[in-house]
Amino acid sequence: MSTAQPIPDILSPEFAANPYPVYRAMREHTPLLWHEPTKSYIVSRYEDVARVFKDKEAQFTTDNYDWQIEPVHGRTILQLSGREHAVRRALVAPAFRGSELQNVFLPVIRRNSEELIDAFRDRGSADLVADYATRFPVNVIADMLGLDKGDHDRFHGWYTTVIAFLGNLAGDPEVAAAGERTRVEFAEYMFPVIAERRKNPGDDLLSALCAAEVDGVRMSDEDIKAFCSLLLAAGGETTDKAIAGIFANLLTHPDQLAAVRADRTLVDRAFAETLRHTPPVHMIMRQSAVDVELAGGTVPAGATVTCLIGSANRDGERYREPDRFDIFRDDLTTTTAFSAAADHLAFALGRHFCVGALLARAEVETGVNQLLDAMPDIRLADGFVPSEQGVFTRGPAALPVEFTPVPR
Repeated sequence: MSTAQPIPDILSPEFAANPYPVYRAMREHTPLLWHEPTKSYIVSRYEDVARVFKDKEAQFTTDNYDWQIEPVHGRTILQLSGREHAVRRALVAPAFRGSELQNVFLPVIRRNSEELIDAFRDRGSADLVADYATRFPVNVIADMLGLDKGDHDRFHGWYTTVIAFLGNLAGDPEVAAAGERTRVEFAEYMFPVIAERRKNPGDDLLSALCAAEVDGVRMSDEDIKAFCSLLLAAGGETTDKAIAGIFANLLTHPDQLAAVRADRTLVDRAFAETLRHTPPVHMIMRQSAVDVELAGGTVPAGATVTCLIGSANRDGERYREPDRFDIFRDDLTTTTAFSAAADHLAFALGRHFCVGALLARAEVETGVNQLLDAMPDIRLADGFVPSEQGVFTRGPAALPVEFTPVPR
């Protein structure tokens, strides 16, 4: 008779409080699990999740996004495939890499970070989540698009509602309705701005999207609005949680914090290890195009597959001591950590690898360096123990710190 304990459900309070032991149990005992509440097959091992993302044999699609994200964003690049996807990606990708990122947007990133830090640098205390992380990436994206940063609270409210919709695994009708309202409100906000930018283009990203053309294809107003909606939600939520996660991890590992403070080239390592150890996004879905054999059984054609990034990145078959945060580990390749050749799965892999990965890297590098400069003796507030919240996306809800103010 088996004495094994049942594995907690991914919708249970126990899972939300600490999913990592549940992930381990899934990898060991049920690497392929049918989950009735979400009507999906849950995949938890690194090898299987990486295979789904890379999809070298065209066995998986992003058709799930038709119902998962189109109701809140409209039709986005994530839903496209083949030539249509390649052309749309070519239209938007230049802004997120190379000289455009370095010359045009890096100054925007630095300025926005400095403005936020200046508001608390003389106080000697701050909540890195409320005072910095939740505001920084949204302000950067608004600035990049040439939108009014005075509307920050509206942007933040919209993307929070969108993320709640995407993580609405239990199917709460109020969360669904709020997400659909956000699509309407954001469209009403953006369409007049897009029309004005087409008439009077500037040097911002929104103007570039309006003018971009590849092989005779240009983006419609709806295409641009959907991409901006996706950018605010995906770019805001993930970078927000990544910055908070880096500091939560470093502050609870003082020796590694001291190493990063002394050698800033280690910021990339700290970011890559945070993406592995405590990724901002824990789940990404795909849809099977054919019957597919994975560890633990067969996924039938047309099924939704929930890929557990948070579990795959802690797989002991891939990483030694996977539950240990270690910026010096030699089984995670930092030089490729922000490219489609990454060996962690936080940005996915393959043709749908996150187009904003280098933007996130630039934001994190800038933010971490400027925060450490302003708070060289940064420490957790007395008695505070960081904890994560969230299921679909996950990160510290608060991170109160103290420090000795330094002259500018």
